[in-house]
Amino acid sequence: MKKVIFAILAVTASVLSYASGSGGGSSVQAVPKPVVFRVLNGAEPATLDPSLCEDTASHNILLALFEGLLTYDPETNDGIPGIAESWSVSADGTVYTFELRKSTWSDGVPITAQGFVDSWLRTLNPETASPYAWMIAMVVEGAASYLSGETGPEAVWIRALDDYIFEVTMVGPVPYVTSMLPHNVFAVLPLHVIEKHGESWTLPGNMVSNGAYILEQWRPQEMLSVVRNPRYWDAETVSVDRIIYFPSEDDIVRLNMYLAGEADWLKGGVPPGQLQSMKVRHDFQTTPELATIFYDFNHSIAPLNDVRVRKALAMAFDKQRFIEHVAQGVHTPTDTMVPPMKGYEPVRGNHYEVESARKLLAEAGFPGGKDFPKLTILYSTSKIIQVIAEYVQQQWQQNINIEVQIENAEWKTVLARASTQDFELLHRGWVGDYLDANTFLEVFQSDSDMNRGRYSNPRFDRLLQEAARLPAGSGRAEILRQAEDILIRQDQAVIPILHLTSINMIDTDKWGGWTPTILNCHPPKYIYKK
Repeated sequence: MKKVIFAILAVTASVLSYASGSGGGSSVQAVPKPVVFRVLNGAEPATLDPSLCEDTASHNILLALFEGLLTYDPETNDGIPGIAESWSVSADGTVYTFELRKSTWSDGVPITAQGFVDSWLRTLNPETASPYAWMIAMVVEGAASYLSGETGPEAVWIRALDDYIFEVTMVGPVPYVTSMLPHNVFAVLPLHVIEKHGESWTLPGNMVSNGAYILEQWRPQEMLSVVRNPRYWDAETVSVDRIIYFPSEDDIVRLNMYLAGEADWLKGGVPPGQLQSMKVRHDFQTTPELATIFYDFNHSIAPLNDVRVRKALAMAFDKQRFIEHVAQGVHTPTDTMVPPMKGYEPVRGNHYEVESARKLLAEAGFPGGKDFPKLTILYSTSKIIQVIAEYVQQQWQQNINIEVQIENAEWKTVLARASTQDFELLHRGWVGDYLDANTFLEVFQSDSDMNRGRYSNPRFDRLLQEAARLPAGSGRAEILRQAEDILIRQDQAVIPILHLTSINMIDTDKWGGWTPTILNCHPPKYIYKK
C-alpha cells in the first residue's frame, strides 16, 4: 500500500497484564490468558476511515478492522477471497461479477452488494475528498467522470444485481485487478454508522467493523487496541485475542522497546548504527520490498520548474556510495521509479554524473551554482531519513556548489503540507499498492491526489490510460516503459534514490502466520502464537 509519503516506523512503550479468575467453592480453575500481539506501528494513525486513509500506519490497523471483496494472501500479498467468496470474469476481461458470502457488521447488520455500491460511491464523491479515490477512477468505468464532477453517481458502472451479487465494469481488462481490490480504498463501509455519527464514527464506542477485529481503545500518541470480532465470518480461524499498536516516530526508542521485550513486532526499519548488530539476530527479517524512496519536486516554483535543474540535482549525488557506506548495503540504489518485478524491466534514469550536472546547471543560468536560491528538503522525523537528507545536502554542496536546508516535522505535519504543496523538495516513499508496475506510475497522473509536486505531462497521462485498457503482456509492458521513460529520464519529475529492503523484527519461532512479503503487508487474522 500503499503507498504515500514514507515514514520510518517507531514506538512508545506499554505493559499489559491479565489476571486469572477462580471458580466457585474451594476449587480454582485457571482462566487461559488471552493471546496479545504488540506492534510497534510507527507514526500515530492519521485516520481509521478507509476512504481517507493514505498512510501505512493507518493502513496496518485497517487490515485488522475491515475486509473488502478480496483480502491479502499472507504469503504472496495477492488477492484472495474476502467478503466475495467467488467471482467470474466476462470473456473480454472487463466485467467482474462477485458472489458475496453472507456476513454482517460487528453490530449484526448484514453486509450486502448495495453496501459495496454505496461505499464506493461515497469514496468517489468529490465532497469526501478521498486521497485515493483516483485509484478507483482509473479502473472502474465511469468513475473518473463522477470523481471530477462531470457526471453524477449513476455514471459509475457498479451494480447490485441482488443482495449478494455485485457487478463491476472495468475500463479495460485491468490485469492487476485482483491484486488491487484488497486495498482499503475499495472497502465496504458501515454507512448506517457514518450517517448516525458523522466524522466521529471512527471513535471507540461508535465504530463497527467487518474484519477480524473491532476497535477497543484509542488513546492518541499512546496506544490503540483491537479485539477479536465474534461476528467475523471466519472468526474460528483467528487466534490472537488482542492486538495493541504503539505509535512513535523515534526509531531509536522503537528498537530499544522491542529489545526490552515490550513488543512482539517492530514494523519498519532499524537505526543505521544498529544494523550490523541486528543482522546476526534470528528475529531480524528482511526481504526485497516493492517500494521506492524518492525526492519530489514542487513543479510550480522556480528553479524547480526547469527540467535542466531537476536533472542536475538528480545527477549530482552518488547513491551507490550512500548505500555502501551509510546504509550498509541493506537497500538498493536506483535511478528508476519502478522496482524490478516480474514481467517488467524498468527504464534506466539519469545516473550519477557530476560533469553533466554542472553543465546542465550552467545552461539553466547557475554556472558553478552561482545565484542558485537556497531550497529546503522537508522530511518526517526519523534518523535514517535525516541521514539521507544530510548526505544529499553535503553532496550537492560538494559537487555542484549549491546549498540546501533540511527541515524535519512530525508525520501528520508533513502529510498536511504535502497535500497543500507547501514544500520545495519533499522526501517521499511509495510502497506498491498492488503487484504491477502501474502502481508506481499512476501516482504521477495529472489528476492524482498523490501527485504532490503537481507534475503534469499529457503524453504520460495518455500512455497510462492506454495501458489500463490492454491485457497483460509485452505490449502493455512496453507502453508502461515509455511512460516511465518520460517520467524519469526525459522530465526528471522526481529523483529516485533507493528501492527498499523491508526490515522487520519479529521472532517467527514464537509467532506463526507472519511471512516476509514484497508489499510488507501482513493481515493480522493469520498470525498465531506457536
